[in-house]
Amino acid sequence: MMKAEKVWFVTGTSKGLGQTLVKKLLAKGYRVAATSRKVQTLVQTFGKASDRFLPLEMNLADDENVKQGITQVVAHFGQIDVVVNNAGFGLIGTLEELSNAEAKSNFEINVFGALNVIRHATPYLRQQQSGHIFNISSIGGYVGGFAGFGVYCATKFAVAGFTEALAEEMKTFGVHVTLVYPGYFRTNFLAKGSVKTAQNPIEAYEVARQSEQAHLTQINGNQPNDPEKAASVLIQVSEQATPPVHLFLGKDAYEFAHNKIELMQEALTQNEALGTSTDITNS
Repeated sequence: MMKAEKVWFVTGTSKGLGQTLVKKLLAKGYRVAATSRKVQTLVQTFGKASDRFLPLEMNLADDENVKQGITQVVAHFGQIDVVVNNAGFGLIGTLEELSNAEAKSNFEINVFGALNVIRHATPYLRQQQSGHIFNISSIGGYVGGFAGFGVYCATKFAVAGFTEALAEEMKTFGVHVTLVYPGYFRTNFLAKGSVKTAQNPIEAYEVARQSEQAHLTQINGNQPNDPEKAASVLIQVSEQATPPVHLFLGKDAYEFAHNKIELMQEALTQNEALGTSTDITNS
């Protein structure tokens, strides 16, 4: 099969990295199914359904709707080869501030939405004994030390956890799985209307408020990484014979990751004697 004949299924494509990726894929001749909450947005951006493109209105929180959408993709193109779980949103707020409903809404899309896609796409990938799944986490899914981003980081840590398991589960079927940890990319992720903040903020959390304002007013629009280049990297990785399970994107992501690794090594060393004293012995 010619690589450009592969069918990509990408969620969350009305803006940001998802939109950039779809544009690049179509320009390279791939066949693409793209999802958004409003199909008209996709039609306006990419055009109507054709033999190369399928716009889909999809509610990722609705398992049956996701199943129907993936069935449409296979009916339209005859196959599905590369799945990109890209859809998600940022949520800023301390653990005390965020309500049960706010926290659940972030998990509903960032975690369970991706699981819904995986549940209904993997049967096709298993049957054809080939394919590639990209799950877009965040550097916040590897490093959680950001005040005010606990719930969001928790969703991305969850993505990292189930992706590692998925990679093992798919090995025997010839299906590759890649967990992506992007750093800060210059998209509208932090823009008003995209990122959500706590409905009932508590001003006593000064560090969290400072972090929130820094992200919304200073980092937003000044992110160091280019989504066009990120899209190119994903396409290149999809063409590798043995793609990685873990993929960090951005110099900032690498810096955060190296710092976390050093921190964990220090933690292991500092209390190694105490931490390894729990084994059952014959004494």
